[in-house]
Amino acid sequence: MLAVFGPTASGKSGVAEAIADRIPATLISADAMQVYRGLPILTNQSARETELVAIWDLDHEASVGEYAELAHAAVDGALARETTPVVVGGTGLYLRAALGDLDLPPAPEPGARARWEAEYDRLGAEAARDLLVERDPAAAARVHANDRRRVVRALELSEAGASLAPSEGRLWSEKMRHPTLVVGLEVPKDVLDGRIATRTKQMFESGVEEEVRRALERPMSSTARTVHGLSDIAELPRDDAIAALIRRTRRYAAYQRKWMRRIPGLVTVPADRPASEVADEILEMARTRQRLPAGPAG
Repeated sequence: MLAVFGPTASGKSGVAEAIADRIPATLISADAMQVYRGLPILTNQSARETELVAIWDLDHEASVGEYAELAHAAVDGALARETTPVVVGGTGLYLRAALGDLDLPPAPEPGARARWEAEYDRLGAEAARDLLVERDPAAAARVHANDRRRVVRALELSEAGASLAPSEGRLWSEKMRHPTLVVGLEVPKDVLDGRIATRTKQMFESGVEEEVRRALERPMSSTARTVHGLSDIAELPRDDAIAALIRRTRRYAAYQRKWMRRIPGLVTVPADRPASEVADEILEMARTRQRLPAGPAG
């Protein structure tokens, strides 16, 4: 099987779709935000049929464990149909969950997250982190007091007798459920920055402001509210929102590039060229290493 990872705007979806044009393949998303229905423009959902896209309503509290079960079923189903699973996305944890068996911390008990969020807000950032220091010093050393989401998650885990700390250290390993060629798309920073700016402006031209307005009229989970740009678009004038979203997306892309360097066995491929050329190079590598089928899909 294949996995295509890279920073946002590196062309992952286009490359995966070009691969599917060349061999019988099943595309499987590894994107933590594309799992939600109702924000196709903001989360850049492809029109091409891709599994695990738009599977949950916005009020669903997503978890890596739940995603992993669905991803494993999608991969195994693709192999049973004698198609090549192509896992594509930019959420490192979701990619790893799709490819292997993670030692995941338990999901929060119903109502636990809302309760700890309320406690964080009541105590304030510093006092909430002080509480975490008492309950789990190792986890507290890994999170900033102002990182509300991670402090809350760490407190949830401490209540369940688990810890945020050990799961992160064991995140990546060579062991995967199926032999997989993992490819990372490399795009020069100036090219990537330009793509991010262009794509952000196109999102506004395509109606992302109205999409966000409609989404916020419905119940929304805490994980759905972390979608990049949601608050910027909801709260800022249009020009300011565009500028803020470009800055935010560039920072996220830098984080993804760092994550990509942590993936064992990953092979980088230059992606500042047509998706068809990138797909051909990936398939040539895959055939050499794994004897993938030759010829076009269909």
